[in-house]
Amino acid sequence: MTMSTYSTSAEFRSKAFLSEQVQQIANFYYPDCIDNKLGGYINQFRDDGSIFDDQTKHLVGTCRFVYLFATASTMLDNPDYLEAARHGLEFLLEHHRQPNGGYAWVLDGLDIADATNHCYGHAFVLLAFATALKAGISEAAQPLVETFELMDDYFWRSDDELYVDEISPDWSITDPYRGQNANMHTCEAMIAAYEATGERKYIDRATILAKRVCIELAGQSTGMIWEHFSEDWAIDWNYNLDDKKNLFRPYGYLVGHWTEWTKLLLILEEHNPQDWMLPQAQKLFDAAVEKGWDKENGGFNYSISPSGGIIDTDRYYWVLSETIAAAGLLAKRTGNDLYWEWYELTWQWSLDNLVDQKYGGWYRILDNNNQRYDNLKSPASKTDYHPAAACMELFKRF
Repeated sequence: MTMSTYSTSAEFRSKAFLSEQVQQIANFYYPDCIDNKLGGYINQFRDDGSIFDDQTKHLVGTCRFVYLFATASTMLDNPDYLEAARHGLEFLLEHHRQPNGGYAWVLDGLDIADATNHCYGHAFVLLAFATALKAGISEAAQPLVETFELMDDYFWRSDDELYVDEISPDWSITDPYRGQNANMHTCEAMIAAYEATGERKYIDRATILAKRVCIELAGQSTGMIWEHFSEDWAIDWNYNLDDKKNLFRPYGYLVGHWTEWTKLLLILEEHNPQDWMLPQAQKLFDAAVEKGWDKENGGFNYSISPSGGIIDTDRYYWVLSETIAAAGLLAKRTGNDLYWEWYELTWQWSLDNLVDQKYGGWYRILDNNNQRYDNLKSPASKTDYHPAAACMELFKRF
């Protein structure tokens, strides 16, 4: 692999560098990801860009592609990417959306494989519409409102001031599991909806979610964010204890979610400043780099036990992406050189280990020796949304 070394820290802080990173991501996927037969996108690519599954249509993947192309069209001023985003919105509305208003989790071709209603998935639906609207796709405005209202009707619990995670396809049965991750991504989507519309209700909801998760729920775990909760929002310390590498609900503290919340708190502070936001953002970031960074091989260990031990030593691309964004935003917000050092270190490590310098895109996962397990770059739902989002948020502020 060709190593990519940037000689000055100023390059990492330039709009040109950030645009270049988004361009190489878009180049990897486009135009082969555009499914001209079934509609929507083809999501499943190997490292070399070859397709290993052209039938699976994951709701999160569809929405993340919309985000990627709407973002790329804005950053790179490319109308082809705007049309690619519009292409995905049409599929989202025509095929993922069901007659009862919910959005199916997984399609096999055009057939429903799993119609479960996931709050996490609907958060990405809201994010897709909001990002498309920000990019100039006006037809996303009405579905954005409808998605907010749908989530209010079914997932939102006003007494808890949080969203439930999972509801059956016919909306009749709510799973007792409660999780912070769906609420975190809903917070992200609410911020985007506010940025797209200027309507206060979205930023107010985002603020409520952030305070509930980052302050009140985290109060059960010494200010650090745990992932899993019981129906009454008490911490469930044993959820998935026997399934520690579950894709969407792994066991343990996830340091990547600490830095992802850092990023969201700093963006939220810009729109709706409150005095608890910056201190908690710094607390989460500082703990993540202290407990998660591998001082020998570099990269972040993925998960940490309640007692502070390392559970999963794999390096996930999204953790580095979120930490890059968090470090850059913290550095801009505080002027602290330590955050600039983390920003530069995480970028350089990612370029050397996670960014495919030959074919483009980011490798999804490495072991603790920074080696790949396989050649599947983009399984269902990946799309490199995390690094594209990091670049976009930094691009707007640098």
